[in-house]
Amino acid sequence: MSKKPFDILIRGGTVGTAADVFEADIAVRDGRIVAIGHDLGEAAQELDATGQLVLPGGVDTHAHIEQLSANGLMSADDWESGTAAAAFGGTTSVIAFAAQHKGWNLAKVVEDYSGLAERGAIVDYAFHLIVSDPTPETLEKDLPDLLSRGYGSIKLFTTYDLLQVGDAQILDILRIARRHGASVCFHAENHGMIAWETQRLLSEGLTAPRHHADSHPRAAEVEAIERVIRMSELVDQPVVIFHVSTREGAEAVRTARARGVRVSAETCPHYLLLTRDELERPGLEGGKWMCSPPLRLAGDHEALWRALESRDIQLVTSDHAAYRFDETAKLRHGPSSTFKQIANGMPGIEVRLPLLFDAMVSSGRFGIERFVEATATAPARLFGLHPRKGTIAIGADADLVLWDPERKVTLGAAMLHDRTGYTPYEGREVTGWPQTVMRRGQVVVKDGALAAAPGSGRFVPLVRTPERTPTL
Repeated sequence: MSKKPFDILIRGGTVGTAADVFEADIAVRDGRIVAIGHDLGEAAQELDATGQLVLPGGVDTHAHIEQLSANGLMSADDWESGTAAAAFGGTTSVIAFAAQHKGWNLAKVVEDYSGLAERGAIVDYAFHLIVSDPTPETLEKDLPDLLSRGYGSIKLFTTYDLLQVGDAQILDILRIARRHGASVCFHAENHGMIAWETQRLLSEGLTAPRHHADSHPRAAEVEAIERVIRMSELVDQPVVIFHVSTREGAEAVRTARARGVRVSAETCPHYLLLTRDELERPGLEGGKWMCSPPLRLAGDHEALWRALESRDIQLVTSDHAAYRFDETAKLRHGPSSTFKQIANGMPGIEVRLPLLFDAMVSSGRFGIERFVEATATAPARLFGLHPRKGTIAIGADADLVLWDPERKVTLGAAMLHDRTGYTPYEGREVTGWPQTVMRRGQVVVKDGALAAAPGSGRFVPLVRTPERTPTL
């Protein structure tokens, strides 16, 4: 008997990419897409996608997984649970954070974090390098070496006592990134404004979670975004602004792009769908919705959607930063915790795509193409994973998700697979759900069951040159 030409054939689906939507079958061999069309022949395994959308696996370029915070708190998810949750939600590639803290050797941080990912990851992954201690050894030895070995993205903070780097240090790092064609991403908020507001609020006895939003004024985001952009212009190095949360922040990015600055930006589902009203819950319950930047106002939602429509904001990531709402994490300081003592961050890696499919496609706000672009193709392009990831094309990895566009699901913590113990979207109904998820041609989730082993995800290097520094 002759060998069948393909390993897997997905028949009868509607294929969606960032450019088009069309009826076609997809053939896979050795983990890659090798044919797209009709009457492709036979395969060892066939999947019937009739009535379903076949979309690229999501690419989530902002996920905190098994990460120790600067204050010594471990996030709720290890690599196994965090990437299992990603897979169940239709995400097949993540970029997480190898986080240097003060006094830590950056090369050792990456070595240790790589070991955790190698043992636990279920989806494919890469790393951003958080640099918080830019010593001569870090800047002259470790950082250039790591950038040359596929760790081609750096994250910097302009706030937090134990993470922020100064403007002169930022300029040094931008120059190093320019030499190596690396990405530089920013948590951009003005530290002085936040520290001043925090001290004022606490001194007045305003300690409840709802005052967290007051402690991060809108002006803090806008000032830091504009300052980072000016430094980007000085060095001629593209930058990425993480988690834009305000109308004014989106406008600052738009204005810079209009004058030719190479700045890209992301936002997150919680800034598109939730408001600071969530923080008003009784007692410390609002602490579940504490993140930085904080949730803003309903009026910011439409401004962020418009920025996505104009592509001044190009991608929507989860910023999955899961901390349990108990004494191990958010409530480590007990029942009298102030907003400053409650860990910032919310889970979101599993619900990112269903929330956005519902808000973008099912609602009619955007088409399938824009959904794919914002959640898979643009993230992959920006960070150097495209065309291997984030698209459906000949030669791309067979990271494919079969979506039921009509399925209605009510979100709840009990149905999700991270280890946070709650979801910010409890009780929200969404229309559209990932039914079958493939990673490099292997079915990893089907009909609500996981079919991949911990450690089966692979590291994907982000290798660039100065001539190919990514920007969108």
